[in-house]
Amino acid sequence: MSRLSQQRVAITGAGSGLGRAIALAFAGRGWRVAVTDRDLAGASDTLKQVESAGGSGFVQAVDVTREEDFAALADSLTSRWGGVDVLINNAGVATAGTTVDASLEQWRWIIDINLLGCVRGVRALAPLMTAQRDGHIVNIASFAGVANPPAMASYNATKAAVISLSETLRFEMSAFEVGVSVACPSFFKTRLMETSQAQAREASPAEASDAPAPQMGKIVTRLMDKASVTAEDVADDILGAVLDNRFLVITHPDARRQYHLKRLAPEWFFRAARRSTAAFLTRR
Repeated sequence: MSRLSQQRVAITGAGSGLGRAIALAFAGRGWRVAVTDRDLAGASDTLKQVESAGGSGFVQAVDVTREEDFAALADSLTSRWGGVDVLINNAGVATAGTTVDASLEQWRWIIDINLLGCVRGVRALAPLMTAQRDGHIVNIASFAGVANPPAMASYNATKAAVISLSETLRFEMSAFEVGVSVACPSFFKTRLMETSQAQAREASPAEASDAPAPQMGKIVTRLMDKASVTAEDVADDILGAVLDNRFLVITHPDARRQYHLKRLAPEWFFRAARRSTAAFLTRR
């Protein structure tokens, strides 16, 4: 049997944005897609688009802060499809604030979703892949976890942790013929800021007050609107990484240049980044 031959993928946060774009990228190849999200209406809409794009699948409610939701997903994948080939830990939220100013409630909230959401997904579904000695896991991080811009401390830290988790997982899964990728997209048009604020309001007033600060939200929205890379471009790059068994996915050309610059000349990178971030932060 060839690698990933059964073409079964499960995606968290697939009700909108990048998760939906990833679902449609796999559907275009005829894959079966488990569309999971807290928002069942959005997930159902994604499934309709998946079916129109040539794929098939099912919808399941998954809140990535709940282990029991992942256990139920593992049961569904086993009973419906006999397992899963690809897990994409996509669900995530954004925050803003400096290391000193961001509350501990904000830190706990975003760690529970962005980092532990990936951990829960792996703990629930990786055993299905190791048992069949075939599969692939994709964790969606961010280039913010590489570049670490100011005033996004908790977000940066969780995404850097996802990169570290993914590298660790790559070693651990290699003996079972299970591949691992970590995607580090930079800015592209998405509803991340909007959905993060909505989830924060739902969680508690404390987290809502720590959702992306208005001035930072305006800056990020402006950068997203100017981005030439789309969610569909990022999704295609992630699909290619899965098919090619490629680990690090830096989706934006300018981010790839920055990645190499930081590795080769970290102090020069810091000075250049400090100048550029100071400039746009003063324009808020």
